[in-house]
Amino acid sequence: MTDQLTIAVLGGGSFGTAIANIIAVNGHKTYLWMRDAERAARCQDIRENPEYLPGYKLNDNLIATADLQAAVESSDVVFISVPSKSFRDVTRKVAPLLKADSIVVSTTKGIEPESFTLMSQILEQELDDVHIGVLSGPNFAKEIVQQQQTASVIASDDEQVIECIQNILCSDSFRVYSNHDRYGVELGGALKNIYAIVCGMAAAWGTGHNTQAMLLTRSLAEMGRFASHMGADAMTFLGLAGVGDLILTCTSDLSRNYRVGFAVGQGKTLEQAVEEIGQVAEGVNTVHIVKQKAEELGVYMPLVTGLHAVLFEGVGVEHIARKLMMGEQNTDVEFQTKN
Repeated sequence: MTDQLTIAVLGGGSFGTAIANIIAVNGHKTYLWMRDAERAARCQDIRENPEYLPGYKLNDNLIATADLQAAVESSDVVFISVPSKSFRDVTRKVAPLLKADSIVVSTTKGIEPESFTLMSQILEQELDDVHIGVLSGPNFAKEIVQQQQTASVIASDDEQVIECIQNILCSDSFRVYSNHDRYGVELGGALKNIYAIVCGMAAAWGTGHNTQAMLLTRSLAEMGRFASHMGADAMTFLGLAGVGDLILTCTSDLSRNYRVGFAVGQGKTLEQAVEEIGQVAEGVNTVHIVKQKAEELGVYMPLVTGLHAVLFEGVGVEHIARKLMMGEQNTDVEFQTKN
């Protein structure tokens, strides 16, 4: 069992708050950093994060703060749980504050658009003398804090990272599995947001179970095909960070991306849908980035191109169905071993 550590979770959203509290409950001194000093002070005072997880009491070991230096400089492990558009900026601010040989873990499911950079690659570029990991999986914060049985994945090529993160997060209701394919796990977390929008649209149209099953499995095929071209292991997508996260995000209205798709499927504009959700839906930006990269690589992704056409090119919602049903009829399972 890991000795008592000091942990910082950067990002006061729902998931950051949920994992920070798990760690605090497990007996570690835990900082939850938020940009907004007033909100941090209120959370610290009332022992609750009312904007994201109302009614959920924070453990006494958790300290909500807006002081980044205080949160990071004494921490053995730092989780970065901010939206992808803020990830590099926060990482740069953290860089001079980190202890040597510390562990830094990304929980952010997104891609930086300029050079198709994953969050752990940003950590590699911006930080020195640290151990890097990625935490991803089918994890709705609301259910985590209700102590519903939940599993996630820590991905790293460093066994020290895997062992440490498993120990500090493990509880009666939260289990952490390991994977050495960091980029595959990270791509799974980013790509599934695209397909959650597609499935939300389909639900709004009143599609049946046949259609939903087809969308899920063809989404998984696209994810594996694309990730394989990017150098990840397609088998990673059969695990929690792949098909597990895909099923969760594509079948529940707890998913922000699903709700955006549902609103668009009801006839609302993308702008109206995003405003209605009121929180970041990473899939909206990710579909832009992935479509461009898929075209560069020559990867066939009819659902991605169809969704892009609906959201950004003024094409009717029936375009996705036509794109999928009238595209090339290829093999069902692309990565089977041939006899």
